[in-house]
Amino acid sequence: MQTILTVPRLPTLAAGLLFLAVPAQAEIPPPVQAMVDAALATDDAGKVQTVIDLAIQTNPGAEGELRQILAQFKAHKAAQAALAAVDKEQKIREAGLIDLWSGKGQIGAFQSSGNSNDAGISASLDLTRTGIDWRHQIRARADYQRSNGRTSREQYVLVYEPQFRISPSLFTYALAQYEHDRFQGYTGRYSLSGGIGYDILKKSSVSLSAKLGPAFRRTEFTNGTSADNLGGLIGLDFDWKLSKALTLTQDTNLIADSGTRAAIIIDSGNTSVVVVTGLEAKISDRLTTRISYTLEYDSNPPVGAVSTDTLSRFTLVYGF
Repeated sequence: MQTILTVPRLPTLAAGLLFLAVPAQAEIPPPVQAMVDAALATDDAGKVQTVIDLAIQTNPGAEGELRQILAQFKAHKAAQAALAAVDKEQKIREAGLIDLWSGKGQIGAFQSSGNSNDAGISASLDLTRTGIDWRHQIRARADYQRSNGRTSREQYVLVYEPQFRISPSLFTYALAQYEHDRFQGYTGRYSLSGGIGYDILKKSSVSLSAKLGPAFRRTEFTNGTSADNLGGLIGLDFDWKLSKALTLTQDTNLIADSGTRAAIIIDSGNTSVVVVTGLEAKISDRLTTRISYTLEYDSNPPVGAVSTDTLSRFTLVYGF
C-alpha cells in the first residue's frame, strides 16, 4: 500500500502573514542617498535637516535609516562644537594682555567754502576684549571743527568699561570716563560709576542691554572753578540687524548728579544725556558706512553755554 505524506501549510501561511504585518526596512534609493550625501558634504546642519526631512516624506519606508543618519550627523556636529569650545577656552586662558582685542575705527571729514569757510573732522575708535568671564571696552571719540578761521567745536571723550559676567544675562560693570568740551563750559569732566547690568534681549538679529549704578563726577569749568557731585548712571545699548548689510544702533547714557548736600539736590542738580542713533550699511566684510545723529543734553550748563548740542555724522567704519 502506498503511503502519501502531507506537510501542514499552516506555519508557512502564518509566517507569511507575519511578514506582511511587519514589513522589512526599505533601503534608501540611490538618487535619494546621493542627495543626502551631498547635503552631508556641506556640513551645514540646516541643509542636512531639510534634505532628510524631505527624503523621509518621499520615502517613508526608509525613515529609520534616514533618522539614524541624521542622529549620527548631529552627534558629529556636537562633538565638533565641544572641541571648538575647549580649544577657544584654552586660547583665551593662554592669551596675553594685548591679545584677543577686536574693534572698529570711524573717520569722517568735511570742508566748505564760499559764504562760510568750514572744515572739520570726526574720528572714533572702539576696542573690545572678550574673555571667559571678563569683557573690556575702550571707546575714544574726537570732534574738531573750524569756522572762518576760528575753532567752533572741540570735543574729546575717552571711556574705559570692564564687565564681569555673573550669568549669561547678568553682569556687573565699572566705568571711567573723561570728557573735554570747552564750548560746553568745561575743560575736563571725569565720571566714575559701577553697578549692575542685564541683557534683556540677546539674539542673532537684535540685542538690548541695560545698566544702572551710582556715579561720581568731577567737573573742571573753563572759568577755573570745579565741582564734585554724586549721582547715578543709566545706560542702554540696542542693536538691530535689519538685514545682512544694514544695522540700526542705539546707545544711550544718562548721568544725573547733584550736590553732595541733600538740601540742594533739586536746585543744583545736573542731568546729562547722550543719545547716539546710527544706521550702518556694510560695504564689505570689514568696511561699513555709518550715518549717526548725536544729541547731548545738560540740564544745568555753565553761563554762556546752551543745554543741547546735536551732531550729524557720515563716517566710514573699518572693523578689525
